[in-house]
Amino acid sequence: MPDAVFPYRLDHRWKPMFVLLGVSNSDGVTLTDDGQLRATYGRFSLETPLANVDHTRVTGPHRWYTAVGIRLSFADDGLTFGTNHTSGLCIAFAEKVPKVIGLKDHSSLWVSVADPGALATAIGR
Repeated sequence: MPDAVFPYRLDHRWKPMFVLLGVSNSDGVTLTDDGQLRATYGRFSLETPLANVDHTRVTGPHRWYTAVGIRLSFADDGLTFGTNHTSGLCIAFAEKVPKVIGLKDHSSLWVSVADPGALATAIGR
């Protein structure tokens, strides 16, 4: 089975921020044919076995300042790779993944892919 790629839905109002972070149309979430989940966001990336995904949840809309950019959740150690505030997918991990930013490893990742429902279906949890 070939890799399944889920690109972000870029809100072009935030293009200057995306340029600074190195985020482009080639970024997004990839489910690899060897069972990995890989999310790229400019110079940042996260990878974990697909088997480490505990569950997913489509969410949104959100306030732009909580959903756009790379950020940590105020509520927990979750990581956001956000490109719009309309909708996205929260991916919760069974075991935390190594930190991308901040001081602690991450228990979840929120991504604003163009089709969060399709990504949830492809992950299967």
